[in-house]
Amino acid sequence: MPKNNIERVSTGLTGLDKLIEGGVVKGSATMILGDAGTGKTIFCTQFIMEGLKNGENCMFITFEETPQDIMDDAAVFGWDLTDYIKKRKLILEYRDPFQTTDITTLMQEEIVAYKVTRVAIDSTSVLGLYFKDEHEVRKQLYKLIQALKSTGVTAILTGEMPEDVKASRFGVEEYVADGVIRLFYIGAGDGAYRQLEVKKMRRTNQKKGAFPMEITDKGIVVKPSAL
Repeated sequence: MPKNNIERVSTGLTGLDKLIEGGVVKGSATMILGDAGTGKTIFCTQFIMEGLKNGENCMFITFEETPQDIMDDAAVFGWDLTDYIKKRKLILEYRDPFQTTDITTLMQEEIVAYKVTRVAIDSTSVLGLYFKDEHEVRKQLYKLIQALKSTGVTAILTGEMPEDVKASRFGVEEYVADGVIRLFYIGAGDGAYRQLEVKKMRRTNQKKGAFPMEITDKGIVVKPSAL
């Protein structure tokens, strides 16, 4: 029986689930925020791989990289997405916000049609290039997250949080999502170390503070010594 009758979904990241009572809440939407190079796309792929290994149907929508880029990057960690895509266990698609006027409707239809339970979207920051008005960006981001939650999927979305700002790009991501996980560096140059902080997680007594993390040949690992 899940703790407090709250069903959780494993992130697939070694060490992270221990910080959030076993995983993210099933049916929730979590934002992964960080600057360039902090590991956001790897986080997405690792989350999706965990679902695929468990027999789930998954969806990965990329607004920046091509599907082949995602597949090639995954292969570095020994994650072969090819068979999952051929068997339609994984829907891996590139969407161009400049050519797609309604991102949410098609996404919802595919989630239902393929009985998807996990979704990763990388990166919501691209919406700022398509919608020039900041109010419209916030509106579309809210619409996207609500559309995901209406289907019952467990979702993660990435966004920018520059190191020197300490706030998300549009200033609304933290409020519309159920959870917020921040990836960042401390130090500089050769002395820079990756850190992970769970800033928010609804219905969860998450561990407070920043924890060391590494990107290994098997993906992201939150160091056990910090737990």
